Amino acid sequence: MRHGAQHPDENHGTPAGHGTHTNHDGHDGQPGHNRQAGHDGQAGQAGHPGGADSHSHHGGTADGGHPGHGKGSGEHAGEHGGGVSWSMAARATLHCLIGCAIGEVLGMAIGTALGWHNVPTMALAIFLAFIFGYSFTMVTVLRAGLAFKAAVKVALAADTLSITVMEITDNSVLALWPGALHAELSDGLFWYALAIAFAVAFVITTPVNKWLIGRGKGHAVMHRFH
Repeated sequence: MRHGAQHPDENHGTPAGHGTHTNHDGHDGQPGHNRQAGHDGQAGQAGHPGGADSHSHHGGTADGGHPGHGKGSGEHAGEHGGGVSWSMAARATLHCLIGCAIGEVLGMAIGTALGWHNVPTMALAIFLAFIFGYSFTMVTVLRAGLAFKAAVKVALAADTLSITVMEITDNSVLALWPGALHAELSDGLFWYALAIAFAVAFVITTPVNKWLIGRGKGHAVMHRFH
């Protein structure tokens, strides 16, 4: 007992987690060791309040995982889903619009010069719109060093839905515009109606491209080639 009484005088204190040492005189016996076993037990943890909490603050979970890492992957998914700007979508739409405009004007010019009716002229214009729309993308990826066959696959994946929505929209506007399909290239109505049709198509197609890019599709497949 004399040995145990020396501890308070030496300012060691009596922390709850380390035991009280009141049975320290039995140091060589089993009871003394059992009393000190509280250092590694529940009381020991109480004496170190930062122990269990420090592990949880470190990011560990009950199953040894790291929730912080899971959140990072969620944020990465958020970049795909919600991190697409309207300007990015607008640039992708403008890329398609330029190709479609060149193809459509060329198709209508050829159909008019050959004296074709509206249906074959419009069909040729739509066909050439797809060809030029895909070609713009293929030029970009071919310059990046991609093989021709692979470039075709990238162009199809990047532009098909965008061009389809654009062609349906602008040709619907032209079909509903009185006299627009019968106008000659020299008529102001032809160019006025075509400009309005492309403007409407741009407005309709931009949200579609934003949705596609946000899911890693459409023009998102071209980002690594820029």
